[in-house]
Amino acid sequence: MRRFVIAALAVTALMGVTHAANADALDDIRKSGKIRVAIDLGVPPYGMTDAQMQPTGLDVEAAKLLAKDWGLQFEHVPTTGASRIPSLQTGKADLVISSLSYTPERAKVIDFSKGYAVLRTVIAAPKSVNVKSLADLDGKTVGTVRGTTHDTQLTKEGPKGMKLVRYEDDATEAQAFLSGQVDIFSTAEMIVPQLDKKNPARQVELKFVLDNFKLAIGVKKDEKRLLEEVDKWVLANIKNGKLNELNKKYFGSDLPELIVKQ
Repeated sequence: MRRFVIAALAVTALMGVTHAANADALDDIRKSGKIRVAIDLGVPPYGMTDAQMQPTGLDVEAAKLLAKDWGLQFEHVPTTGASRIPSLQTGKADLVISSLSYTPERAKVIDFSKGYAVLRTVIAAPKSVNVKSLADLDGKTVGTVRGTTHDTQLTKEGPKGMKLVRYEDDATEAQAFLSGQVDIFSTAEMIVPQLDKKNPARQVELKFVLDNFKLAIGVKKDEKRLLEEVDKWVLANIKNGKLNELNKKYFGSDLPELIVKQ
């Protein structure tokens, strides 16, 4: 009898270890009944606040749609450009849907879903400033947002004589430009007309394009089942047109082939 009890306890313990080994982020999310999504609300129209100071924008609506489709409660996790990936790594968020573009460097530390939207990064400055290429930034001070793709690109490809000033988020960078602390800056294309509207006297305009990026949903590294479900959701909502509807709502245009034909 004693041997039987010991054997039974051993089997029970083994089953517990096996269950723990098989448990993953997708199981944890379903068990909790909610999905925690990191979204930067300082990058309109992807993430912003409405008149009631509630989260809104393309990324927010996409995250809420995913939560609804999965039968989960949506929970917004505030973040900035620099803290998006750490929010996954530290377990603060289950997913990142925050104008996060794929890069080989980022793919070393997190996984990316299929693309759900696009982002074009640019160099902007007042009309009086004559810059047409990266080479023209030599000897210039350029603002950028820490941890973004344009920060990485300028760091690697910018001329040696260029001085980069890094800001923690888009809102801080925008304020620095509007107040005259910096004239030339890198940003997402859609932010430029918003700044011109806020302060027409600065006469800000797009100078040249840095790059086009496929935006994807960030998933913690090696959470394969969660990534597979996110990919299925993205492709299904491209096919049914819901992600295209969001793009038309916030940008007035259809999703490009870069996204549609994945």
